[in-house]
Amino acid sequence: MNETMSKVEPVRWMPSPQQAPDPAAPQRWSVVAILALLELPFNDLLFRAQQVHREHFDANQVQLSTLLSIKTGGCPEDCAYCPQSVHYETGVDAEKLLDPEAVAAAALAARQQGATRFCMGAAWRAPKDRDIEKVAELVRVVKAHGLESCCTLGMLTDTQVHTLKEAGLDYYNHNLDTAPEAYGRIITTRTYDERLQTLQHVREAGINVCCGGIVGMGESRPERAGLIAQIANLAPYPESVPINNLVQVEGTPLHGTEPLDPFEFVRTIAAARITMPKARVRLSAGRQQMGDAVQALCFLAGANSIFYGDKLLTTGNPDWSADRRLLGALGITAN
Repeated sequence: MNETMSKVEPVRWMPSPQQAPDPAAPQRWSVVAILALLELPFNDLLFRAQQVHREHFDANQVQLSTLLSIKTGGCPEDCAYCPQSVHYETGVDAEKLLDPEAVAAAALAARQQGATRFCMGAAWRAPKDRDIEKVAELVRVVKAHGLESCCTLGMLTDTQVHTLKEAGLDYYNHNLDTAPEAYGRIITTRTYDERLQTLQHVREAGINVCCGGIVGMGESRPERAGLIAQIANLAPYPESVPINNLVQVEGTPLHGTEPLDPFEFVRTIAAARITMPKARVRLSAGRQQMGDAVQALCFLAGANSIFYGDKLLTTGNPDWSADRRLLGALGITAN
């Protein structure tokens, strides 16, 4: 073999001329149709998801987002998975809202490590207007460090959303958690419609929507299909879709739940990619329990965003160096 033939050029990403329909006018996805995707042979499902992924993204790039808890614990909600609820004994103490200096230091550290989006979470059910004014200042701090900003603060009023918009908030996260038919098993202190109403306020204010859910909470495959259908049929579907694998915390009602089969998690990622082709699909909570091989399959299935840093809100996450090693081994770069 001559020298010219022995050189192997890397595959270059080229956007497909055949783009999927614009997300402003998406097709309606039935639960039956998504269930049919989840039931495809594994290789066929991943092949289809990878095809869709490459039509809209560089398949070898991943967005790095860092998540910081800016107000921990003391939440009046009863979400069965959450260690921050006042209803459960989990060892998480209630803390006050972080000050701008602490957030600035965390944002700077995230940017220096390569993150491009900085997400802030507060354990509120529905923050007061004075709380939102303080968070708006934190948003301005994050933006001053050249990062995209995202918040998850609970239910918001229309006025509160506009305050955050004026501060420069780029994304607002409000997850649906699970399918409507499984929702009552997980939470009783907030309705599904209340979640949808907050998402509507966010969309109408012109803030990008971040909305996903949690799998591995004892739900069935049809219920996982129902969750994806709910998210994909938002009009338009979210720009960012975090898919979380339940991190079980002792003291919460879901502690001791049978873990989800890892291949089923990968299938859920693939279904999200196929049904929401232009969204950032985030491989979110639960990565520490997956191992490198499962994470690699998730990237193959179309995940192109991760939470980057050794802690999420109150649970663990792979540290900076572990993620850099994994992404390097896979030939994936940050964007």
